[in-house]
Amino acid sequence: MKRILLIEDDAEVARLVELELKEAGFAVEWAKSGMEGLVRHRERKPDLVVLDLGLPDLDGAEVARRIRATDDTPILVLTAQDAVERKVGLLSDGADDYLVKPFHPAELLARIQVQLRHKEGSEVLSVGRLELYPKRRQVFFGEKEVRLSPKEFELLFLLMSRPGRVFPRQEIEEKVWGKPLGRDSNVLDVHVANLRAKLREAGAYGYLRTVRGLGYAVRPGRGEEVTEDT
Repeated sequence: MKRILLIEDDAEVARLVELELKEAGFAVEWAKSGMEGLVRHRERKPDLVVLDLGLPDLDGAEVARRIRATDDTPILVLTAQDAVERKVGLLSDGADDYLVKPFHPAELLARIQVQLRHKEGSEVLSVGRLELYPKRRQVFFGEKEVRLSPKEFELLFLLMSRPGRVFPRQEIEEKVWGKPLGRDSNVLDVHVANLRAKLREAGAYGYLRTVRGLGYAVRPGRGEEVTEDT
């Protein structure tokens, strides 16, 4: 069970956030001030910190700086300030992400999950918003998981290992299936079609490219669906 340290002085906000996080399966520690939060962070070693910016003793930015000076724990800041300069300052102070109040609990959970994935997946292949985690055998486009069959995963892993490179059919067949499949086989075509469909369903339009007469490649999408593109 992942441990979340919530540093928030507003009891009503804290109760709502704590309830949502516990229902999502997280263990939650609540600290009511910046100093208490720093002590709990040092003692408990949480997996992620949800940090309110407006605390009664220490400014949330100062809490983020002190945590970041000794630890790489992901920090998600809750702030009522929507100014661009303030957001940039928060990221410079060590925050990994921020959420402007008022916010929807679903967005908070989604942002927490993204930060935890980044922390866990030190080995990650990224192409644009498409992320592949080899050890966990998971693929995400933004915040949405793309569920793949074992061969679809191996195919995507190969293509994402060299973004932009065009892999010839025979090389793909030998590395994914262990042998050439033969000129009459449509096994690779079927897997490419299925993989492309799943990526499109997740919103990853145009990432899987077909280069006629050469092979396949993964490149950042163009923001719109591309069919058999070169």
